[in-house]
Amino acid sequence: MEAEAANGLKPFTLEKIDTSNVENVTVEDGLKARGSVGDEIHAEDAEIEGIRGKNGSPSECREPCSEPLNSEEFHDTNQEIISAEDHLKTLSFAENQVPDNKLDAISIENEPENVRELEPDIDAMASVASPSSNGYAGSSSTKSDGSFSGIEEIDRGGTEPDNGVDEFSESASWVAGKRHLNEDDASISWRKRKKHFFVLSHSGKPIYSRYGDEHKLAGFSATLQAIISFVENGGDRVKLVRAGKHQVIFVVKGPIYLVCISCTEEPYVALRGQLELIYGQMLLILTKAVNRCFEKNPKFDMTPLLGGTEAVFSSLIHAFSWNPATFLHAYTCLPLSYSTRQATGAILQDVADSGVLFAILMCKHKVISLVGAQKASLHPDDMLLLSNFVLSSESFRTSESFSPICLPRYNPMAFLYAYVHYLDVEMYLILLTTNSDAFYHLKDCRIQIEMVLLKSNVLSEVQRSMLDGGLHVEDLPVDPSHPTLRSGSGSPHLGMQDHVIAGSPRQENAGIGGPAGLWHFIYRSIYLDQYVASEFSSPINSCKQQKRLYRAYQRLYASMHDKEAGPHKTQFRKDEDYVLLCWITQDFELYAAFDPLAEKGLAINVCNRVCQWVRDLENEIFLLGASPFSW
Repeated sequence: MEAEAANGLKPFTLEKIDTSNVENVTVEDGLKARGSVGDEIHAEDAEIEGIRGKNGSPSECREPCSEPLNSEEFHDTNQEIISAEDHLKTLSFAENQVPDNKLDAISIENEPENVRELEPDIDAMASVASPSSNGYAGSSSTKSDGSFSGIEEIDRGGTEPDNGVDEFSESASWVAGKRHLNEDDASISWRKRKKHFFVLSHSGKPIYSRYGDEHKLAGFSATLQAIISFVENGGDRVKLVRAGKHQVIFVVKGPIYLVCISCTEEPYVALRGQLELIYGQMLLILTKAVNRCFEKNPKFDMTPLLGGTEAVFSSLIHAFSWNPATFLHAYTCLPLSYSTRQATGAILQDVADSGVLFAILMCKHKVISLVGAQKASLHPDDMLLLSNFVLSSESFRTSESFSPICLPRYNPMAFLYAYVHYLDVEMYLILLTTNSDAFYHLKDCRIQIEMVLLKSNVLSEVQRSMLDGGLHVEDLPVDPSHPTLRSGSGSPHLGMQDHVIAGSPRQENAGIGGPAGLWHFIYRSIYLDQYVASEFSSPINSCKQQKRLYRAYQRLYASMHDKEAGPHKTQFRKDEDYVLLCWITQDFELYAAFDPLAEKGLAINVCNRVCQWVRDLENEIFLLGASPFSW
């Protein structure tokens, strides 16, 4: 296989070499690769990384939160995070732009993969037609090969577009759809993209690519398939290849291969988790029964089954840059009064008792109320994929829809049926059932729900909440009994010391958004699998700054849940951009960003105040009474 291009990728060549000098390598024939990074790579130049196992579960019990901690117990990492200029530096796959023209690390796992195979319903799989003919999301969306006004991964002149858009609030003027269809692996612009996602079959057929036309990338897909197959033939699995500043992550799901090539400096576990979500989005559309099609025909072309769903996948990939749910494995709720949420839950419960499996009322990506049948649980990842499926399709907005969908964490082998109807521009109702003939019953349920919501003024309350936004760090309450620290009381304390000097100029704005205070926080309830994040305000008010903070949270989350190095209970990290503090107990996780000049004692006191504040507002910001989800 040859890929001829003046400045393009060099073809991979696979030969037998001696790997006896490499520790922990179990591939007898070894791996000798020559690819996008240039010259031939020998085993002695490679370093085997011990990235094994899944990310640590956020629900692991740790020491009770009621036990006081002091600042000396923090895991302090004053490491310097890469500057903005380095983040925006142009990186390409061209061989002359990788420092040493060699692979820095190859991570191979020796244990054979135990793929849990259930007996699929081949008749049901055979009846699956193109999503565009079955009301699938994206069926009415239009493709665009132009650039968009949101955040571009490609570097242009050293700076990213900065239009002041809040990506976390999903208000970016970003349009879902396939980008840059005219590009292929020989295009200079294609190689300069900072983050690629590829999905291909075990025969090397391209299924999906974030950038470019899949058919034009057939040769590149075959190269990726050759690397995976060569390692598998030796009884191993390739997981990670590092080439300069690029990471190449491989995930094998039976006959479907997923690959991410990134130079965004996101941690391995985050990128692997993103590939898992892309695979989950694919299962939501097709179910795992698609594997039987590959068993009958190894050269089966899966692309027609995903026709019209480009907007679904591009919207999910866009969420990797702004939605904390993609790595927290939790969902967020729209702030509402307790009585309003209870009234909404009561009417949804009546519907669930009539034979509906799940009833979900949402506003954009935020949950208003969720009710499930007895003993039924809905995983937060399934909620993320389902809401992305609905929000990324214009067809759902124009009329009521009844579409087959699969919830990968609930049952990856079977379809459920989703009735979707928008109650206004941003609020929509999802009713899930196992009955394919339940459309009219679900329609009657929706009419009943809509009538009750109108009478109880829920719709107006939701609109008011959307205008008011969520929590603002400027609104962090003060404690009149302790004006110096202005800290709350009655919450588990991170530290008990008074680190603020009387008369210090930092007293005036201690913990408040500003030059010396709290800038942003994310609070995750472990038991509820829900999180709440504060709204962005100055000085984190541009999309570039928000995206940088989101990536910092990703790295902090991965570090805290690293089973090999921890897991940790607390961590205090300081660099030129901000101070990051993380605190994990058996009840919650708190991630907070402060001014880079903030002191540890100040950050500890403010985190205690935030925890107390969230406790006081939990009836409004969380969906209480929801069953904990199964992991």
